[in-house]
Amino acid sequence: MDFLGTPDIGPWLFFGLTAASMVTAFIGVFTGTAGGVILLALMAIVMPPSVLIPVHTVVQLGSGISRAVIMWRYVMKQVVPSFAVGVALGAFVGAKTFVALSPNTLQAIIGGFILFITWMPKLGRIGGEKGRFAVLGFLATFLGVFVSATGTLIAPFIAAASPDRRNHVATQGALMTFVHIAKLVAFGFLGFSIWAYLPLMIAMVATGAVGNWVGEIALARTTEQRFRSILKVFLTLLALELLWRAVKDAGFF
Repeated sequence: MDFLGTPDIGPWLFFGLTAASMVTAFIGVFTGTAGGVILLALMAIVMPPSVLIPVHTVVQLGSGISRAVIMWRYVMKQVVPSFAVGVALGAFVGAKTFVALSPNTLQAIIGGFILFITWMPKLGRIGGEKGRFAVLGFLATFLGVFVSATGTLIAPFIAAASPDRRNHVATQGALMTFVHIAKLVAFGFLGFSIWAYLPLMIAMVATGAVGNWVGEIALARTTEQRFRSILKVFLTLLALELLWRAVKDAGFF
């Protein structure tokens, strides 16, 4: 049954995905990471690969915009211009470059890198802030078409630069908005046949905004130390999951 014209999506699945968008948006705000990756994993169970990434990108774009709007006063605006420059360059190069590394190799590199930065936070502050975030923008966009963990990739650096948990969450949402827009433009996702999924995307963006709003309320009621601890645990688990997937896909297990 095609609910509201959405291919192969019945009413229960439609509302299940919209609920998942709200819950994972809340997780993304309260933990500072992980929400987008969890949502992607859930969507991958029920959606064909040909539409999974573009639909997920549109939903995450809407979630990032709503998060940035809700928490705009906390965005570290000084890092946005340099990050945007890196995003533009990453989109241009990524759209024209053939990457010889296999997906599992990229996952292993990113997983190890996240662990390194998470547990050695001083490394996340190496170099000038503008140059560091320009490089992050490039990597997040360039790698975004090959792996889904680019939000997790930049999270340790944002954490290292953020004086407050709300700065971290707001800035992460704002910066990933640029990444998602660049991916859509560079790889022509908007020209892809995803318009049949428009009702689902609108509903998921709307419930994601609700999740962001509830997440901000919960974030304000937790402590800075608790947030930092939760963020470190989630980043570590996600990095280990990437490493495990890489090893498994390589055929070692």
